[in-house]
Amino acid sequence: MIYPVILCGGSGTRLWPSSRRAYPKQFVSFDGHQSLFQNVLSRLSGPEFDAPIFLTNEDFRFLVEDQAAALGLSDGRVILEPAARNTAPAILAAALSLEEIPDALMLVAPSDHLVHDTQAFLDAVAVGAKAAQGGELVTFGVVPDRPETGYGYLRLDAAVVSGQPTPLAEFCEKPDKARAVKLLQDGNVLWNAGMFMFRVRDIIAAFEEHMPQMVAPCRAALSQGETDLGFFRLAVDPFEGIDPISIDYAIMEKARNIVAVPLEADWSDLGSWDTLHATLPLDENKVAQVGAATAIDCQNTLLRSEDSNIQLVGLGLKNIAAIAMRDAVLVTDMERAQDVKKAVGVLKVNKVAQAEDYPRFHRPWGWYETLCLGDRFQVKRIMVKPNGILSLQSHVHRSEHWIVVAGTARVTVGEEVNLLTENQSVYIPLGAVHRMENPGKVPMYLIEVQTGSYLGEDDIVRYEDVYNRG
Repeated sequence: MIYPVILCGGSGTRLWPSSRRAYPKQFVSFDGHQSLFQNVLSRLSGPEFDAPIFLTNEDFRFLVEDQAAALGLSDGRVILEPAARNTAPAILAAALSLEEIPDALMLVAPSDHLVHDTQAFLDAVAVGAKAAQGGELVTFGVVPDRPETGYGYLRLDAAVVSGQPTPLAEFCEKPDKARAVKLLQDGNVLWNAGMFMFRVRDIIAAFEEHMPQMVAPCRAALSQGETDLGFFRLAVDPFEGIDPISIDYAIMEKARNIVAVPLEADWSDLGSWDTLHATLPLDENKVAQVGAATAIDCQNTLLRSEDSNIQLVGLGLKNIAAIAMRDAVLVTDMERAQDVKKAVGVLKVNKVAQAEDYPRFHRPWGWYETLCLGDRFQVKRIMVKPNGILSLQSHVHRSEHWIVVAGTARVTVGEEVNLLTENQSVYIPLGAVHRMENPGKVPMYLIEVQTGSYLGEDDIVRYEDVYNRG
């Protein structure tokens, strides 16, 4: 059996505003159906795969659980990293968690890549599995069709042969245009897809040989870790003491038993708006319209509206990506799409909330979004999942008024507990101990009106929380 190890703790910014630190691209649906994370899970849920291992962090633990559950997958193990330490420590932690089955195969996959041809992907995995069972460390590379400067390259010892592992000569960093053209002309290169396969025993041995200083703290992080609400938390102190480093630098550039398997599966890392544009249905003018978007006399353009109430219209545009959300709009030349992260950097410097915050804030019990915000009032829409329970809490600076607009709410205010249905409301005085929960089988929606001198999310005194938040 193959154990999928899915890396889903990253927070890229090149697809801002859709992807932000609070809600990164792996959890976003770009096709209107599944998120990228769910797309990966669907590919890795066949009979040849065992239950997946997820490497993520505190912020995304419930997103991982919820999106997996939406696919009917609830048997995966979620390992929480207490600090971002790049891919090598995460992969080693996963390997050590499987150490009792040393001949098990691990397939390490990012959670934010897109693969259109699932069968071709599985065929490549089968080729890689045979090589890994023989003790090789396998990396997967995409057969290039252009001199791309946004990807790293794998240079092989021989020409690329479909369906055949080939020894790896070197990893090449993202090249400039001239270097990319030369690599493509050589004919023995693949794009680095960031996917790997190996036996548990072989990758642990590689760490012991090439990165021995990482093994002991990773073992300690596992042995001192603890289970919390079904998640496994790596111990903070030993894991934080590990220097951040990627698996490429830590192992793959040093080990001698590396082979590359060609991946011919219509792959994209969706690293920028121009690469996303290339994966979408296009009209005769190479225009993609997503959501409430209308293009008039446009060429080679992406128009994407993520809010049905925002009609995005492009008129006479050429080589433009325009992305509209309720709280932010991006307009960029396609040739500058790789530089969107620079724009995010400027927003951070200027302390613009949209740089990192998402308009919809996800919580273990559901989500909320602000509809209107004034100096002394705020109006929110809140969704509570079936059986979702907010913490027992009070506020020092604000009072609240709740109006149920769909579903049923069980509301506690002081010693009083009541069931509220659609069009019923309750007032929460300043300082009152209160709680909201959804006892029903369908999502519950309500409108919350806050008034007070301070409306920040840190004005919460928690007395009890089933999700063990501070």
